[in-house]
Amino acid sequence: MRVRELTAYIVRLPLRRRIRHASHVRVSTDNLIVRCTLADGTEGYGEGVPRDYVTGETAESALALLKQTDWPGQLAGAAGDCADFPAAVALADALQLAPVPGDQRGCAGNAARCAVELALLDAFGRHFHQPLSTLTKLIAPALYRPQARVRYGFAITGARGLKLVLAALVARFYRFADVKLKVGIAGYDDVKRLRWLRRLVRRSVRVRLDANEAYDASEAADRIAQLEPFGIDWIEQPLPHEQAEALARLRRQVRVPIMLDESVCSLRDAQQAVAGQWCDLVNVRLSKCGGFIPSLRLMQYVTAEGLGCQLGCQVGESALLSAAGRHFACSVAGLRAIEGSYDRYLLYHSLSRRDLTFGYGGWAGALTGGGLGVEVDTPTLDRLALRKELLFA
Repeated sequence: MRVRELTAYIVRLPLRRRIRHASHVRVSTDNLIVRCTLADGTEGYGEGVPRDYVTGETAESALALLKQTDWPGQLAGAAGDCADFPAAVALADALQLAPVPGDQRGCAGNAARCAVELALLDAFGRHFHQPLSTLTKLIAPALYRPQARVRYGFAITGARGLKLVLAALVARFYRFADVKLKVGIAGYDDVKRLRWLRRLVRRSVRVRLDANEAYDASEAADRIAQLEPFGIDWIEQPLPHEQAEALARLRRQVRVPIMLDESVCSLRDAQQAVAGQWCDLVNVRLSKCGGFIPSLRLMQYVTAEGLGCQLGCQVGESALLSAAGRHFACSVAGLRAIEGSYDRYLLYHSLSRRDLTFGYGGWAGALTGGGLGVEVDTPTLDRLALRKELLFA
């Protein structure tokens, strides 16, 4: 079985509420969707969420990169003919996008690659009746541990005052086991916010922080020290990537563990972070890391080096990335926290006919069926598309 056609869309998804953190304020998201059609007509879909402050990508630049890529050289001929699902996995694993000048970190096309990889795997998974979670057993068997359900965390972004109180009460009422609070937003009193959060959620609830590169190396230790008395599991990306070399010193100055997100978007990044002793944990996000397979390889590497891992998500992921994240979370062992599946809580429109939003307490079940296990609402996709481009036929 071979690929007959690749088509890319730029889709704008409006958010139900404004999302604010130290790096950005967002009311909508422009996502890259790729449709893969096989020779027998089977269709699969993939998604990437480009962020210029994470991997340097925008939706337009990601689409331009896909248009520059030599698809006939990778998908036509004998190399693109897959007799079984392992062969399709090898095809997806070998994907190479057009080179991006100056991409020393190896991540400048990761959202674009993620969209194509997931589209291929969804299509071939449907054809061969293999769920995406099978990848973990094939690529990283040491990580493989199938689970019938997983538990997502609750995120509080730019809320303060009464909105923070209401958000904390929601987390308490719905019995979430962990809460993530965005900190470092200009003009916000994070000590006050964290004090109120700790008063309102149960004592057993784990609290983790995300600074989104907000602190300068000269102030970070003092800023974090003010927050440590409230019982923090870890703080995510306290320094800008440009100051990453200062993280080793910061780790010696604070008690709370340091997680990296924007500074680890590729295996090359992870190797540098390990060599420099920059962090205790890494946030793996499928879109920023280049897809399901690169994310597995990154997690396999960092866990072997003794670091912890969280499965994160991009704000505004549709059900396509939610489904991919569910397959990842339900098939790997050792994730310290899981984010994603905010679908109906955050998006006005769903690209899927199936609701993947997590339930009470953050619980959500494993997905079954071939590929991603979701059916795309194609009329909604066409209606929300800003651009549509044929990549390969």
